[in-house]
Amino acid sequence: MPPQNSLDESWTVSPVGRVAAPLREQVIAALRRAILDFELKPGQRLVERELIERLGVSRTTVREALRDLISEGLVAMVPQRGAIVAAPSAEEAADLYEIRAVLESLMVRHFVERADETLVAELSDAVEALAAAAEGGADVLGILAAKDDFYAVLQRGAESPALEQLLGSLKARVQVLRATSLSEAGRPARVVAELRAVAEAVARRDAASASQLCAAHVRMAARTAMEAIRHAAVAEADGADDTGASIEEGEA
Repeated sequence: MPPQNSLDESWTVSPVGRVAAPLREQVIAALRRAILDFELKPGQRLVERELIERLGVSRTTVREALRDLISEGLVAMVPQRGAIVAAPSAEEAADLYEIRAVLESLMVRHFVERADETLVAELSDAVEALAAAAEGGADVLGILAAKDDFYAVLQRGAESPALEQLLGSLKARVQVLRATSLSEAGRPARVVAELRAVAEAVARRDAASASQLCAAHVRMAARTAMEAIRHAAVAEADGADDTGASIEEGEA
């Protein structure tokens, strides 16, 4: 889907309020949420003037917020276009997913070692809530939200703020690919099966198996997302060829 050209067409937001948090942090939070919820699409321009008008803040505040989001990898600065909502290239996405696989497997290992039985039960409940969302016909954002609830339990039980921070940044940068992967036919059901296997290994307190299953889940998601990127690239190239052929025929 081509990105919209105007924020008015895609993003419903009120001017940020004068509350305790600094304005810059409020603007960053508002833009980050809009990007992660796909109100602002990959490739969409973030025009300073529009942001100033929509959020009711100064140019300085908008520029500071955009710099922070660039450092997070959610926004990119493109010559001749300015700031746009970023999307990782295939090479970047492959690296990000592999890093996720390593870090998430470590988080699961910490969970097995540190979480009490209450949290283990919560993890199983989170998988079943995900299954209910997938089987109940929830949209991609709903399934993503249920999947994030599963990860939230893992993070609490792992008791590792450093891992939580790193993984939060990585997941945000591949959010569009996470959604793309879950859009593939049959993928939500496979996600449920993969994460149910992780939860079952956790319940057995089998750290090695749970860790391996978690890494395998992330790598399967990566393969699905990479295949979608390849298909999109082929479709785009075919479209460009068709356009070129039409122009040549018209000139002839």
